[in-house]
Amino acid sequence: MHRVRVEPLTAEAFAPYGDVLELPSRPGRIYYNDALGNLRPQAAASLSLTLREPSPPLPLRATLLERHPYSSQTFVPLDVARYLVVVAPHHPQGGPDLGQVRAFLARGDQGVTYRPDTWHHGLTVLDRPARFAVFMWATGGEGDEEFVDVEPFDVLPSGE
Repeated sequence: MHRVRVEPLTAEAFAPYGDVLELPSRPGRIYYNDALGNLRPQAAASLSLTLREPSPPLPLRATLLERHPYSSQTFVPLDVARYLVVVAPHHPQGGPDLGQVRAFLARGDQGVTYRPDTWHHGLTVLDRPARFAVFMWATGGEGDEEFVDVEPFDVLPSGE
């Protein structure tokens, strides 16, 4: 079985999959307009708020990945301790490239934007319940999202 170790979330390490959004540490705004992607002009903006219960402690057994082929998807932490970001590029022959899965540990002051067509695991929070704002584009029909069962792999803490 494939195993993936969690690494710290940094903009450089996450760049192949999207953008890391750092919450401001002093007064002012930080714009992340270039991180957003919409490949369908008929898609409408979709903004939602979500509350997620914490997952059991690591290791995480991943069996399902998802992607949004035509839209970026952004998670902005509102009240979050830590969460996992598990990603994989799209394989040239279709589906996620499980040989290139990476797992990142995000702090509560870091958001992420997945680029269109980036495979990712569902939102997995650690420590305590968490609230996020979620932004993407959707038509309400086919093509908004795709879910696939994958050969199970384990996401391990960085020290194991």
